[in-house]
Order: sequence, then structure tokens, then C-alpha cells
Amino acid sequence: MKRNTWQREAVREALGEREGFVSAQSLHSALRDAGSSIGLATVYRALADLAVEGEADSLQQEGESLYRACTPGSHHHHLICRNCGLTVEIEADEVEEWARSVAASHGFTQPNHIVDVFGLCADCSR
Repeated sequence: MKRNTWQREAVREALGEREGFVSAQSLHSALRDAGSSIGLATVYRALADLAVEGEADSLQQEGESLYRACTPGSHHHHLICRNCGLTVEIEADEVEEWARSVAASHGFTQPNHIVDVFGLCADCSR
């Protein structure tokens, strides 16, 4: 586990205040606008560490990593609007069973997976 510095705590707090996914650049801008002296590279490192430790979800969209605060230790999946970025956590018991079954059929144990479903939300579909 990484040492908890003021910079890391500032990133964790700022991420928790955001709705949906956000880029490192956007979070950095918000921190700087609020008067923080934190550097962009530090924001990138803190976000990556938070994702590895399960305190943030991350996904790739158009070649960019986006992050969102999440509850540590909770495995979940997302529906994500390609247009506005609305994100909804979903249960996916069928996906869980499928992953275990496919892994077992090939002799694998302890399978992990990431499933994010991209589409258009109801508002953007109108």
C-alpha cells in the first residue's frame, strides 16, 4: 500500500466529489482552480494507484484513461453513455457465472474480469 500523502488525499477527495468518470487533466484543472499546487504527473500517479488499490474505477475511452471513485472491494460493472458519460453501476450475475465457467473449462482458477457496456442513455437516444 502506498503512503498517504497530502497530494494523494487531495486527488482522492476531488475524485469523490465528481459524478461519473473524469480524466486526469480535468481533475488536475479542478484542483489547480481550487488553489492546489499539485502537479499533473502526481495526479496521474495518484489516480493509477487508487485504481490498482480498488478505490477508483478506470476505463479507456478514445485512448484516454478516465477515473471514478468507487467503493473499495466491491466488484461491479457499468453502463456508460458514449455521448454524455452517464455511468450506472449494474449487477451482472450472468457475466460472473460465464467468467467462472469459461475459466474452469480451460483449467484456470481465480478469474478476474472487467465488463463495461457502452451505449447511449435514454436522454441521448432522443
